[in-house]
Amino acid sequence: MKRKSGLLLGLCVSTSLSLFSGLSLAEVAIVVHPSVTDTINKEDLSRVFLGKAKSLDGGHKVTPLNLPEGNATREEFNDKVLGKNDSQLKSYWSKLIFTGKGQPPKEIGSDREVKQLIAADSGLIGYIDAASVDDSVKVLVKY
Repeated sequence: MKRKSGLLLGLCVSTSLSLFSGLSLAEVAIVVHPSVTDTINKEDLSRVFLGKAKSLDGGHKVTPLNLPEGNATREEFNDKVLGKNDSQLKSYWSKLIFTGKGQPPKEIGSDREVKQLIAADSGLIGYIDAASVDDSVKVLVKY
């Protein structure tokens, strides 16, 4: 009997998690320095954050910034823009690092720090929770 109740509990938890996994969190804002006039589409944005491209659509060179692993905004960005989860990205970057073909974006601790760095350097691009946007950065697009 214990085995059946444990199986039932596991099934209920699994079902609940799958119901919530489809829910979307807050919007993710892709941000750059206010002076940047270029645009970017989702495919090119993905290429920048996967180390396959180094510039925006208009040619402005950028270096991507990541929020830390486990951050809800990062998880949303990974899902909505990159179409990958943290585990898949770890594997992707491990291969590139091992072969000397790339390094993952620098991790920044918070939305506030991302905004501060981008406000001081027009060569950076990052993402933050859309609710954290202020005049110090320009939003290229939201997801």
